[in-house]
Amino acid sequence: MCGIVGAVSSRNIVPILVQGLQRLEYRGYDSCGVAVYANGLKRARSTERVAELLSQVDKEHLEGSTGIAHTRWATHGAPAVRNAHPHFSHGPGKDAASKPGRVALVHNGIIENYEELRTRLQARGYVFVSQTDTEVICHLVDSLYEGDLFEAVKNAVVQLQGAYAIAVFCKDEPHRVIGARAGSPLILGVGRDGAEHFLASDAMALAGVTDQIVYLEEGDVVDMQLGRYWIVDKAHKPVQRAVKTVQAHSGAAELGPYRHYMQKEIFEQPRAVADTLEGVQGIVPELFEASGKHGPGAGAYQVFKEIDSVLILACGTSYYSGCTAKYWLESIAKIPTQVEIASEYRYRDSVPNPRSLVVTISQSGETADTLAALRHAQAQGMQHTLTVCNVATSAMVRECKLAYITRAGVEIGVASTKAFTTQLAGLFLLTLALAQAKGRLTQSEEAAHLKAMRHLPAALSAVLALEPQVISWAEDFAGKHNALFLGRGLHYPIAQEGALKLKEITYIHAEAYAAGELKHGPLALVTSEMPVVTVAPNDALLEKLKSNMQEVRARGGVLYVLADADSHIESSEGIHVIRLPEHYGPLSPLLHVVPLQLLAYHTACARGTDVDKPRNLAKSVTVE
Repeated sequence: MCGIVGAVSSRNIVPILVQGLQRLEYRGYDSCGVAVYANGLKRARSTERVAELLSQVDKEHLEGSTGIAHTRWATHGAPAVRNAHPHFSHGPGKDAASKPGRVALVHNGIIENYEELRTRLQARGYVFVSQTDTEVICHLVDSLYEGDLFEAVKNAVVQLQGAYAIAVFCKDEPHRVIGARAGSPLILGVGRDGAEHFLASDAMALAGVTDQIVYLEEGDVVDMQLGRYWIVDKAHKPVQRAVKTVQAHSGAAELGPYRHYMQKEIFEQPRAVADTLEGVQGIVPELFEASGKHGPGAGAYQVFKEIDSVLILACGTSYYSGCTAKYWLESIAKIPTQVEIASEYRYRDSVPNPRSLVVTISQSGETADTLAALRHAQAQGMQHTLTVCNVATSAMVRECKLAYITRAGVEIGVASTKAFTTQLAGLFLLTLALAQAKGRLTQSEEAAHLKAMRHLPAALSAVLALEPQVISWAEDFAGKHNALFLGRGLHYPIAQEGALKLKEITYIHAEAYAAGELKHGPLALVTSEMPVVTVAPNDALLEKLKSNMQEVRARGGVLYVLADADSHIESSEGIHVIRLPEHYGPLSPLLHVVPLQLLAYHTACARGTDVDKPRNLAKSVTVE
């Protein structure tokens, strides 16, 4: 989602700011901009890609040693140049809109009381030229400025309700940038022997610039100047935050032979799963490491022995991985499991269980709703927390006592693929670790599961070889407007994930149902123009699923079936079958989801949509 980069230096930092935005492009955005001090406030903004912004910067010879930059995903106000960040203060005064004021600001998050603040500032003569909540913060800081920007920002943030990460500078103090955060991530980068400093919403933005990173905590305000910085906490008391060496890698990976990052990431899944499982010799709870914040005393084995249930909190694709894990946890580990959409959980009355293991799942580790749900659970007295996450330096990892870091690598395509399968691999390991800690896993069962997991990369590669068959399906789907996905048991969440992928990048309306629910309503939608995708592994529910398929055929529906090698489902009129090479038991969801990813991808290609950056969506959703 939105990205922030800021810098104070003695050199021209515009290339660093723009390159930082390019490294954050994978998150998704609809406008971008950069502002610097150059004998006053100067900026360039665009509703195109960062490459177009760079051409503006070069054309206008924009240079400066103090500046801020931003990529915006629209919340308040349409994607338009006037709503793009950075914002300048305008006022007070009747001619305020015609000239920039003294404060420049960028912001991630949502300010909930912006209307109240806007009315108050307008009464004081401030002129608003955008539809954003961000401009309110800019004017508020300006209204409180009395020669010390740090004091103005500290006094401003106490009036804000909602979530924010901000970077601010003022033309009256040209070698100073102030940052503040609450509810949105923000980091400080220490560079060049401490002679220059940077702000960013993600360490990746500073890859190649500095590896010395300070993670600002909730409520922190940081003052960056040439050669020094200091931080105060939410009580405005001076604090020291640890400087960590972080090897961030740029998201600007080479596409190689692939047309899009999504296709590349689909084909990276065998390696990503192998990397995620690297070093797993036996299923032991200690694979789920205690984070440094909590120290070695927060041992997983003792936690796993004490808990009596699992609560999974996640959003989007991560939610479907949690729904899949529920089947594993209850059938293998025999532990009652509840899966909650994070944005719903925190706003309903729930019954806390202090003996429950709270598991959060997130690709980025910065998902705002999941972080808020985690904090809500902790506030209710549930202190056994664990995250399955792809970013070791993320807020999710820092705030949970235990973590399993998946090793999917940087995922650039907005529609998650390899992050999902590596989450499933991590959650299956969690299932086995809990079963082991509870004494519910025999040695022979453990050996069989480990053997199956070691074979996953080869099995995934065999499924990827089915791509030509999936392309022929995609040609049929390209002209459709609706699709239905069916699954049963363990594979119902996989049908849901398949429907999500199709709607995300092709803009075809798609729904997923538990196949047994077909006759309770969805059957009314079935016609020859409504393709019905069926996930049909050879498991205990196959015969039931075959009956559901016959219900579709009897109404003239056309079936597209993902079957196992030995499921005895044959292609015929109105039934198209792709046969997976082998049945994979409990781990079958990791294989069956891959053709669904390929179906969405190739259908999107046939329809000519923007595969990697679908409209209205962002990679990392850091606002509520």
